[in-house]
Amino acid sequence: MSADEQLLSTAAPAVASDWTRPRRREQQPALSRTQIVAAAVRLLDAEGIEALSMRKLGTGMGAAATSLYRHVAGKDELIGLVVDEVYGELEVPRADTPGEWREAVSRSGHGLRAMALRHPWVASVLGQVGPAHLGPNLMRMSERMLALFQTAGFPAGEADLAMKAVISYVVGATTSEAAYLSLLARSGQSEQEWLESLRPAVEQASAGHPLPSEEHAAQESRDPRKAREESFDYGLQRVLDGLQARLGGG
Repeated sequence: MSADEQLLSTAAPAVASDWTRPRRREQQPALSRTQIVAAAVRLLDAEGIEALSMRKLGTGMGAAATSLYRHVAGKDELIGLVVDEVYGELEVPRADTPGEWREAVSRSGHGLRAMALRHPWVASVLGQVGPAHLGPNLMRMSERMLALFQTAGFPAGEADLAMKAVISYVVGATTSEAAYLSLLARSGQSEQEWLESLRPAVEQASAGHPLPSEEHAAQESRDPRKAREESFDYGLQRVLDGLQARLGGG
């Protein structure tokens, strides 16, 4: 055996993603990975990430957990699959000219926020899914968003950094918003009722702090849902201002 062959034989195996790993031979035609992923999304939407287990998912599908393992290696792989599944809901607009990039990226950011609020568990698991970015839906989203930044004029390499800056803002802003909405749902109150119930505590905490008091008073009469949307868009547009200035257009 040559030195090169010995090196290859002792090299560490490549990391396999959930999409490149060979699938097990189908043993139970009535159950498929597509069905398992769809059922997992429904369970996560209804009960959150804490409720997800292979046993509970199997029970809800009328199957033993061992049947699920024929199609999905385990819970970690399942989370990667469901994350990629919901990213398939996103639509990234095209930008055919440099002047169209900002509006297309802005719409993509709002679309990502809307998806994350439909599935509030998503943001909390993005750091736990290993090579989930290799999933087909996430790869398609990355391809289309990178095209927007390259059309804008960002060179290869920096286009990826610009895309990550936008996505990081959206995910960060949406994580806290999704947590707030989950808390709101558990309270059984409308958002307006919840805010009204907090008013005495807010006023007491703000006493002696005129600037927070002024800002709170300015927000009181606004529709809370619209206020959240405007707050998100304000931050997104400031990120895009910075990127546009980087291109020399701001």
